[in-house]
This record gives sequence, C-alpha cells and structure tokens, in this order.
Amino acid sequence: MKTKYRAWFRCFAGCDEVYELDEIIYRCRRCDSLLEVRHDTDALRQRGAQEWKELFARRWRSPSGPFSSGVWGKKEWVCPRVDDANIVSLGEGHTPLLHVPDFGGRIGVPDVHVKLCGNSHTGSFKDLGLTVLVSMVQQMRAEGKDVPAVACASTGDTSAAVAAYCARAGIRSVVFLPRGKISPAQLVQPVANGALTLALDTDFDGCMDLVQQVCSKNNIYLANSMNSLRIEGQKTVAVEICQQLGWEVPDWVVIPGGNLGNVSALGLGFEMMHELRLIDRLPRICCVQSAQANPLYLSYLKNFESFEPQTARETLATAIQIGNPVSLCKAVSTLKAFGGIAEEATEEELADACAQADRSGLFTDPHTGVALAGLIKLAGRGEIGPADRVVVISTAHGLKFAQFKIGYHWKELEGVESRRANPPVELPADYDAVVSAIFEHIEA
Repeated sequence: MKTKYRAWFRCFAGCDEVYELDEIIYRCRRCDSLLEVRHDTDALRQRGAQEWKELFARRWRSPSGPFSSGVWGKKEWVCPRVDDANIVSLGEGHTPLLHVPDFGGRIGVPDVHVKLCGNSHTGSFKDLGLTVLVSMVQQMRAEGKDVPAVACASTGDTSAAVAAYCARAGIRSVVFLPRGKISPAQLVQPVANGALTLALDTDFDGCMDLVQQVCSKNNIYLANSMNSLRIEGQKTVAVEICQQLGWEVPDWVVIPGGNLGNVSALGLGFEMMHELRLIDRLPRICCVQSAQANPLYLSYLKNFESFEPQTARETLATAIQIGNPVSLCKAVSTLKAFGGIAEEATEEELADACAQADRSGLFTDPHTGVALAGLIKLAGRGEIGPADRVVVISTAHGLKFAQFKIGYHWKELEGVESRRANPPVELPADYDAVVSAIFEHIEA
C-alpha cells in the first residue's frame, strides 16, 4: 500500500548523506557516524495535532490488526515504508503508566509514575524496537532482497525480542551473549524461540564487536540499537506517556542507561510531538547508570568534554553492564537538548530502591532499580522537587530477575545489606505461633 508519508536514514553527524530505509546500512559511508531516521514532517503537518490525537485514540482501542499495536498504531510516525501485510507484531506497546503516590510520598515527590515497558510480550521494552526492525526485514525479503538472518549482541533482553519476532516472521536469528552473565530466565528465551544462541567467553562489548564483524561480512542484518529502526519503535514510549497523561508533559523522565539508545529514542518521541504541536514543551531527562558501568556519568561530570570507554564491572543490573555504549553521541545530544543530567547508582542503592518500590505493588527489575535510585538521589538533593511530575521508565519485568529478588530478601547479595529484606517466617504448624507472627507483622 502506497502512502504519502516518507522516512529515510540521515547521517547523525550532519553531513549530507541520506539512505533509504531498505538499505542494509548502520553508519554513514562518508564519515562513519551513526544514522538517524528522519520523517517528512511537512506531510505529517497536513494532519493537525488534534486529528493525530484522535487517530491515535481510535487505534488504541482497536481489538485486532496491525494498528492494535502500540507501535504500529503510530505507523506514520514510525515506519511508513513497511506495508501492513509485512508488519510483524506480537501486541507490543500500550503498557501501563502506573501512578505510585505512596512511593513518591516517601521520597518527597508525590507525583511519580512508572512506565511499565516490561509488561510486553518478551518482558522488556526491546519489543518496541524489534517489531519495527523485523518488519523492515520482512519487507525487504518480500521484495526479493537477500537477508538470510538477523543477529544481535545482547545482555539478555534484546536477544529475547530478536528471537521472538524472528520466530513470528519465520526468519533465522543468531544471538551473541556473554557466557554466564545473564539470568537463566533471559537465557532460555532465545533458546525456546529457536535462535542460534552463542554464549561467548567475553563481555557485552566483546560480543558487540564480534557481531558487527559477522554482519558486515555476511549480509546478516544487525539488530542492535545502532540500527536506527530500533529507535523508531522505542520512541513511541514518549508518545504513550503523554497520551496516558491526557497529553500533558511530565517535568522529568528518568531512564536507566546502558547502550544508551533509549535516551535518544525518548528524546525523538518528545521532539516529534513538540514539532507537530501535540505538546507545548519538553521534559527534562535524567539518565542513570550503574556505578559499575558508568562511562556516560563520568563524562557528564566533565561537561561531556571528553569520554573514556571502560571495562564494565559486574553489576546486578546486567543488561546495562556496558562500558563502551554504541549510542553515546546520540544520548549526549539528547541530554543537552533536554536540559538533562546523568547520575549513578551503587549496588546497594539500586537493590534498596527496588525493595522500596516493590512495597507499592511493583515488581521491579534491577535496571529499573537503577533509575529509581537516581530519582531518590535527585529528590534528596532538591533537583527534583515536590511539585514535579516524574515518569520513571521501567525497562523489563521483574520476573526475568527472580534470582535477584531471592538474593535480596534472603540476604545473599554480596555487598548489599538488604535493609528491607522480607524473607518467609518459618514456624511450626501451631495456632498460637501463627497468630503471634501475624499480629507482630500487622503492628510493626
């Protein structure tokens, strides 16, 4: 189906190079910069802001079909190049934006919301980008292009999404994982979906180097976030947030950061809404990293005047254990444009933040704990105030990290005190002992 809307790749560094979305390309051939997807905003402006809002609302309520997806319901803003028949969807998006006033009240910021991106098919926000990327591969294959497989390097969540969406499309997938560095729940996902799962004796950065070599020399399609099509799907999180807030804009968005693609993705979503006048201002963005893998934070302390890659140390937040993030330049540009800041969280801080938020009915993964710990620190020093509305991006479902939860509450996490541990109380099957334990708990 032909559409009046159009999008293309453009060099992020600002040289004149442009490429079609169906080209197998990830960096500018002239300057080696990352690419970004640009849209024909003149065509998009032909539909007014209120018309877009009404269209998105109608599609949100669609019971089936491609527009029932939270991503493809915004197809014109995402990837108009893909025909509806080639969309590969698993019902991604439309995730809850949960108000947690009790948690917010405890830290002095009552208006805190958590965007539960992990309430998706494979349990993480990566579904949003992979539906777009795999759909484009499906489109290229339908047009006769030779794309034998899709591959990625991953610390867990990307591999799950790549494997699931490729399985849905009937496309071969290959995932490169650092051996012994991801949770069993994450490892079993690509295995179950039929991906060739390569557990390598290296870290994520080593996997990333190797997958780029393999893809560039064998025409295999690279699925990491340096592929800008991923970012287009992920930017719909920003649109959903505003839609769920009645098209109001939060004062702050707090994001955990690893490879840093999500920072620029959220920025692009807000910028697009602002440019098309669906919103009248931009939020501030805070990117929080684990103190064990914090190259962006260290660069921020030097006003981004220099950047030094590092060898990431082990962290409970395994998905963001990345010392040389591919999307650094995009993330820095976004933070500068949004009055953004970077923060870090220690292992103790992220684990306690998870436990504190879970008392509000959440079941947080350690990466969301990094973001929550950053929010707690910003609130504590007054950078985020009691009148601010804050949205924290929860990137994955806590059930993928059940061992982390067990370790915390059984006080088995090395270097973590577990001040909010709540292990089972072991008792004899005796009425008096049970009642005593119950009322001790109720009155505590």
